[in-house]
Amino acid sequence: MIGGIFPVFLKEVIRTSTYEREPPEVKCEGFDLRSFRWTQVMIFSIEEINQDPALLPNISLGYRILSSCSSSTSALRAALTLASGVEEISSTSPCPPAISSFIGESGSSQSIALAGTFGSFQLPIISYFSACACLSNRVKYPTFFRTIPSDYFQAKALAALIKRFGWEWIGVIQSDNDYGRSGIMTFTEEVKKFGVCIAFVGKILRTDPMDKILNVVEMIKQSTVKVILAYVPEGDFYPLMTEIVKQNITGIQWLSTDAWITSPRPSTPEMYQAFGGALGFVGRKMAIPHLKSFLTSISPYKDPSAAFVRDFWEVMLGCRPVIDHLQSIKFTNKFGDQVFFDKNGDPPAYYDLINWQLINGQVPTSLCSNVCPVGTRKAQIKGKPTCCFDCIPCADGTITNSTAECKPCPHEYWSSDRKDECIPKTLEFLTYQEPMGIAVTVVSLLGASLSLGTMMVFIRYRETAVIKASNYELSCFLLFSLLLCFLCPLTFIGRPTLWTCMLRQTTFAVTFALCISCVLGKTIVVVTAFKATFPGNNAATKFGPAQQRIIVCSCTMIQILICILWLKLNPPFPDMVFRYSNKKIVLECNPGSEAAFYAVLGYIGLLAVICLVLAFLARKLPDNFNEAKFITFSMLIFCSVWITFIPAYISSPGKFTVAVETFAILSSALSLLICIFVPKCYIILIKPEKNTKKHVMGKF
Repeated sequence: MIGGIFPVFLKEVIRTSTYEREPPEVKCEGFDLRSFRWTQVMIFSIEEINQDPALLPNISLGYRILSSCSSSTSALRAALTLASGVEEISSTSPCPPAISSFIGESGSSQSIALAGTFGSFQLPIISYFSACACLSNRVKYPTFFRTIPSDYFQAKALAALIKRFGWEWIGVIQSDNDYGRSGIMTFTEEVKKFGVCIAFVGKILRTDPMDKILNVVEMIKQSTVKVILAYVPEGDFYPLMTEIVKQNITGIQWLSTDAWITSPRPSTPEMYQAFGGALGFVGRKMAIPHLKSFLTSISPYKDPSAAFVRDFWEVMLGCRPVIDHLQSIKFTNKFGDQVFFDKNGDPPAYYDLINWQLINGQVPTSLCSNVCPVGTRKAQIKGKPTCCFDCIPCADGTITNSTAECKPCPHEYWSSDRKDECIPKTLEFLTYQEPMGIAVTVVSLLGASLSLGTMMVFIRYRETAVIKASNYELSCFLLFSLLLCFLCPLTFIGRPTLWTCMLRQTTFAVTFALCISCVLGKTIVVVTAFKATFPGNNAATKFGPAQQRIIVCSCTMIQILICILWLKLNPPFPDMVFRYSNKKIVLECNPGSEAAFYAVLGYIGLLAVICLVLAFLARKLPDNFNEAKFITFSMLIFCSVWITFIPAYISSPGKFTVAVETFAILSSALSLLICIFVPKCYIILIKPEKNTKKHVMGKF
């Protein structure tokens, strides 16, 4: 004897009596055709087994079927009734056998109640629709079996489906029972792996009051989700479905479990406007031969005591059968053909192509926040799920070409305006094409030309009094060194290389040392000439041309030795400087040894100060062409230029550092050329009548 427990009625209604001592009345309402069909399939299967002597020889199967009213308490009550045999039995056997197993139940909560109670009695319980993964626990439910897979696999499949279509912002409706809780727990763990956020979880049961149903409806209306998973059986979901249709809530892509996706009521025309296009998973089924003919032959006149047939008859035909009029009736009711008999209750065939009913054939989207455009990154909104974010631009120097975090560009690159790619930084150095480079070039060539022209004048008029008085040999050396000084800034223009960096610093150091050494020689000559005017002083004869050459060579050689040590130990080299600008790389010559660089400048400064002091002492030379005054004035300008150069050099950014250094070189060279040689050229070329020994000596 097999006991069958089915939710033939959808809802258990408890009516309390007006009299205190009377127990409350328990009544079931809402006849469910789908569950009734399950009872008939059980009967059909038992009859086929009994008719086949090869299956169970000398054994006949019997059955007893009761309704659980979709309630755990009613399911347990029905099971205890069947197990105890207290229900009214019409049997030819005087001692019917006890129940040997149960077929039931559809709901997981009802099956948990049965399996937990009867497991210790070793009574098998076989469920046809309970999918809760919790029932797979063999320790707690040793005699529970089922004919469908655990919901663990369905939950994983639903999560994979959501990932497949890129839905990141979803809502969940679950049954407020073991089936819903267990399934959603597994589902939530899976979707979190894919970065999916659950906006809300609505909990419902078929026994819920209307205000609780309305709260869930309002939750759906207030949310921005476009995809909702309904992890509920049909009976629990139907009250909510009705209210959704009533309030005309559309534009939502519904996902379903196998608990309601093939149920007849969600497929009615009135439900289609809200639930058309719902997706779900069902187990693959096969047609049962002869089942449809068995179902169409159901009649209350065959067996008046058959379970639930009279209720079925009333639902299908709208009337109660009259038992006295025995007759056989074949159903021709159109609704019955569609709902109860269609395709033996099998689900529709699988679709190669999904027909998205709600979004004009396009795959719907469901995102809390739109995908961030390139050049922006996600910024989490405090208090909201990770799927809800703002898009803020990447910081300068970082990029993103996807929804990932902003990544910094390599050191030699910078982000584009759109922050979508790294572009090379602009290389900055003094060039011949820019105004500053052109100005330096023009002044350098002009100064070199003037120096060369002045040298030609001195060579041409070397026998005149003015040139003889200014020391022709030292003047030519000085003009040659000035020529080199004017050409020196040209090495500062262009992209720095290892050779140009070494050349520009050493050329500058040596040429200016030669230049100031010549000026120093001229100054000493003037001073000795001034002292020679005193009686008995032979200083002028002791400082002749040989001594002058020694002074110039020795002073220059000291600078050459400093430069050799500089190049040997820590020479200048081309360097990339990033500190001045984020978008530019300044190419400049790193001096290598700062000490050597300032030693070179210091040595030039020392020579200049000595010249200035000596020239200042001889400034009152009693002649009409006082060269000491011109040297003093030129040294004052020279020292002023280089004193202001050092702070300007340190504070100038990028290529302006080079510009400051070239300016100092050109201005100091021009000061020497103008102050020392222009007065002489003026007399030689403009006032030749003054180019006499008498005029130079101040004797008229």
